[in-house]
Amino acid sequence: MRRIRYEVSGGPEVLFVEEVAAPAPGPGELLLDVAAIGVTLPMVRKVREGSEPVALGGEIAGTVVALGDGVVDFAIGDRVTGLSFGHGYAEQAVLHTAMASHIPSHAGFVDAIALVRSGLVARGAYESARPEPGESVLVTAAASAIGTLALQFAKAGGARRVVAAVGSAEKADFVRELGADEVFLYDDASWGEPVDVVLDAVGGALLTPAVRALAAGGRLVAFSSGGGTIEAYDLLVGGKSAIGFQMAVIARNKPSLYACWREGLWEMHAAGKLRTRIAAQFPLQDAAHAHALIESRRNLGKVVLVTERS
Repeated sequence: MRRIRYEVSGGPEVLFVEEVAAPAPGPGELLLDVAAIGVTLPMVRKVREGSEPVALGGEIAGTVVALGDGVVDFAIGDRVTGLSFGHGYAEQAVLHTAMASHIPSHAGFVDAIALVRSGLVARGAYESARPEPGESVLVTAAASAIGTLALQFAKAGGARRVVAAVGSAEKADFVRELGADEVFLYDDASWGEPVDVVLDAVGGALLTPAVRALAAGGRLVAFSSGGGTIEAYDLLVGGKSAIGFQMAVIARNKPSLYACWREGLWEMHAAGKLRTRIAAQFPLQDAAHAHALIESRRNLGKVVLVTERS
């Protein structure tokens, strides 16, 4: 089978295709014929900035072709999606059942990639802010896979005003179509009237204007891999709060909540209350082009790799 790997850190050009034997599922694991793979900014950053090469894991969706010992809730032929911590950029990949979920009949493999992981992070970040109906919400990276879903969660949750912050003017109409009432660029002098909640997927230098955008008593939820620093004084003024969110913490420590959120995503998707947006699909062997698109920050929605199994 084919998989994508790299041996030295760098840009998209370091990725290459190799032929390897299919992996074998261990206890509690599934082997998938992979149909679709999600490309994420954290993985792109690991390739460029990591101190040493790592397996290109992440979001995968496909059909179960083999079962490890002890698997009881899945069968060969099931369509599933989940988060792989091994080599996920591959025609076949291993997925632990704890991170796997069935794909309902109304959805395809690419739908699953665009919805599940991004939707879980979007919902988790939104819920972490403990929003109240009638509050205002600002979403950074609003045109990203997570951002597009966070905008919709804010609308569905009864926010009176949903604000999108994006990196370029070309993204404004796209996020308005998804429910943003106002759109600002990162380098605008002001992001408008202060908001009650900021969901920040960017981090770094953007944390300062994100805190500044909060109203008194407002909450910033930081869930970016981009790092950054918040000055304590900026929180003290106005009694603001900063909350860190990581989906893995929920998956490990609150599996029932994780499962509840996951099922809720599918229910909202089936009812037409959550719309996924696909920026581009690339064949597996063109993973470098997918990484380049993510690095350019020009994607509107999810970037997906597909195999011949799709």
